[in-house]
Amino acid sequence: MNVDAVRSYCLTLPQAKENLQWGETLCFKVNGKLFALLSLDSVPPRLTLKSIPERFTELLENEDIVPAPYVGRYKWILLQRLDAVPWGDLQELIEQSYALVAKKAGRTRRPAKRKPKRAAKARHRN
Repeated sequence: MNVDAVRSYCLTLPQAKENLQWGETLCFKVNGKLFALLSLDSVPPRLTLKSIPERFTELLENEDIVPAPYVGRYKWILLQRLDAVPWGDLQELIEQSYALVAKKAGRTRRPAKRKPKRAAKARHRN
């Protein structure tokens, strides 16, 4: 598998968009939230994805998969090479990352409760 295959697959997901950020990093987003980062400036290219918590530790047993820098504590993984897992497994990991992020990105935030404004004092005209 290669960068083009990963890029094409990410863009098949509903509402997925891409843009180039942080130098040579291709970012894939759903509703403005990142679900995959593909580093084009590293050799070999690297892929960062959000993992489901139940698989995070299991994935780290692969020597080519490590916790992603800065966001590993949130169960993001870094595949140090695109062939770290078979293509079918990689597609599944991309779909899981997308689903986790899309679920959160689709939620609308409740507006903060505001204190009621004080009633304006009625002015009396004499």
